[in-house]
Amino acid sequence: MDRNLLLAKSNLEKNEFKVKIFESIDEMKKDLLNEIEINKTIAFGGSMTLFDMGLYEDFKKRGNKIFWHWKAKDKDKELELAKNSQIYISSTNALTLDGKLVNIDGVGNRVSSMFYGHERVYIIAGRNKICKDYDEAIERVKNVAAPKNACRLDINTPCKFTGKCNNCNSPDRICRVEVIIHKNPTGGDIRIYLIDEELGY
Repeated sequence: MDRNLLLAKSNLEKNEFKVKIFESIDEMKKDLLNEIEINKTIAFGGSMTLFDMGLYEDFKKRGNKIFWHWKAKDKDKELELAKNSQIYISSTNALTLDGKLVNIDGVGNRVSSMFYGHERVYIIAGRNKICKDYDEAIERVKNVAAPKNACRLDINTPCKFTGKCNNCNSPDRICRVEVIIHKNPTGGDIRIYLIDEELGY
């Protein structure tokens, strides 16, 4: 198992997060489906990690009521409904070895939901999201996650063409809100699931 996963887990726990490590996606999905009750409403944050592993389909097939703007015809309505869900599931742009979550968002719905408004939050991340420190995390977000998401969304930002952050003033800029979660917020219940695989951007 990747040693960085073990070190990140230890420091995330020191920062009062609940953490589990899994060797595979299938192992993680089995645990998550067991953890989240069938009567709970669930909202998903925009995440290629979640999209690629098919979690939305798993919970929908089981019978949970799920909100995800990526799957909705009326995205604005879905985002509004998602605010009142009991469970929130997302990934993170980066997490540091000293146990912090680092995220940059365009709208802010994903990052705000990670720490406020839900009974329980699950953050799922592959080993590729682990960074040495804040500086490396920001480097990863701006020069890996952002350009790839700009290409996926087919928006007109410089990073889509250069593959790196230009600190642009484009109307399509997707790096608008930065959030660092240093410790599990008071009264919060953030559970972090680390997987020993390369997942998402």
